[in-house]
Amino acid sequence: MTTMNRRWFLQRATAAGVSVSAAAAAAGLTGCARNALAQRSASLQGSESLKSPVSMSLEALLTDTQRRTFNYFWQTTDAARGLAPDLGPEPAPASIAAMGFAFTAVPIGIEHSWITRVDAAQRVRRWLQFLWDAPQGIQAKGMSGYHGFFYHFLEMETGTRFRDSELSTVDTALLLMGVRFCGQYFTGTAPDEAAIRGLVDSLCDRVDWNWAQANGSGVTLGWRPETGFMAYDWVGYNEGMMIYLLALGSKTHPVGPEAWKVWTRGYDAAWGKIQGIEHLTFGPLFGHQFTQVWVNLRGIADAYMKARGLDYFENSRRAVLSQRAYAIANPLGWDGYGADVWGVSACDGPGTIALPYRGKIREFHDYAGRGVGVHPEENYDDGTLTPSAALGSLPFAPELATAATATMYRRFGAVIYGEYGFLDSFNPSFKYDVPLRSGRRVEDLGWVDTRYYGITQGPIVAMIENQRSGLIWRVMQGDPVIRSGLQRAGFTGGWLS
Repeated sequence: MTTMNRRWFLQRATAAGVSVSAAAAAAGLTGCARNALAQRSASLQGSESLKSPVSMSLEALLTDTQRRTFNYFWQTTDAARGLAPDLGPEPAPASIAAMGFAFTAVPIGIEHSWITRVDAAQRVRRWLQFLWDAPQGIQAKGMSGYHGFFYHFLEMETGTRFRDSELSTVDTALLLMGVRFCGQYFTGTAPDEAAIRGLVDSLCDRVDWNWAQANGSGVTLGWRPETGFMAYDWVGYNEGMMIYLLALGSKTHPVGPEAWKVWTRGYDAAWGKIQGIEHLTFGPLFGHQFTQVWVNLRGIADAYMKARGLDYFENSRRAVLSQRAYAIANPLGWDGYGADVWGVSACDGPGTIALPYRGKIREFHDYAGRGVGVHPEENYDDGTLTPSAALGSLPFAPELATAATATMYRRFGAVIYGEYGFLDSFNPSFKYDVPLRSGRRVEDLGWVDTRYYGITQGPIVAMIENQRSGLIWRVMQGDPVIRSGLQRAGFTGGWLS
């Protein structure tokens, strides 16, 4: 696992109030109430053996998956304040990253007539107003954020900082991308829509990106009132690209073009081949997906990618191809891997434990930044797969992603597909009779999660839409902050011209 991946899941766990040593052993979360989701998801606990799922065509499956995943955000996000739980069904804090995906899901629901535009605009306005009014300050307690940024996790009851979670630049960026999408989508003259646009501008203008340049020209990972800024900056290539696009394009606190040089200085070390497929690598597939949920990087490129002869969209396609090739090669011999069953990315897992598997002791984990890296020491694969890796890759490699989606549903859908679509993850190799921290054992399959995570649900609902209609990309191409950020980063060509 890369240094960035280790930081990623340790940061996630320590934000929930777990010590660093405990986080390394069990990178997971507990939190506060979301009992309604728990009650609705009780049916997921019933089936303990594989049966045939309800038969659906591929198109029907994608439609059904998108609708169920949209319902996850619409039904579990607090209607008045926009607080979206990090996970369910058990109680959990709100995640500002999940909130960004909740904002993103709303226009998709409107376009499919799952909700009305009037109801949606009223709800989005309330969510934005809550964020604007949420207390910002240097104090350790009772605050939601500082300098326009928000804490990674918030209390569901109050919307203020959850335990000792960090003020997170990347999770704030995920929130802001969803916020900006709504600002560009709601262009009507109705009072709610006009208010949405004003609140979006106010929220984004308040973010002081220059303050977050504590270590130099780059943007820090985060800050805590007790200890100050984190020592590391976001250096590519990973999900942090959106930070720099927002920071470069900011109307009020823009960072200088040298920030993009800091970001790309990590690229050479990440360039290489996975299963013979050359590209700019990052182990977990979510790193290739997140920024491109909102920004269409096909046909435009910065100086680095121009010199390599490709754009970031093609690069993400190669990442998908390499993951599929890795699953076919299956160097660790995990059960279930193959041409149409693949997807190693950050997700939940069966637990942190070392157990014998095919004559070797293998380490399994719960929530972790799984991935397939360019260097052997960067591979972090314990046999756990997440359907979001394939579904979130639909626009990059539709023929491969749809085949994987259909196969996983056909083989395992009776137990991995529930009220809100695909559960977070499953592990066909984990067939041990040991205590589980989460999930359950299923006869003839292995370990199956019982959770949904907002940050793995988000790319599913969004990327199905981008593949089918291009809605998010089309709307965000008109966003002045994103356009300016891309241009200041040196992107040219395609729709930017």
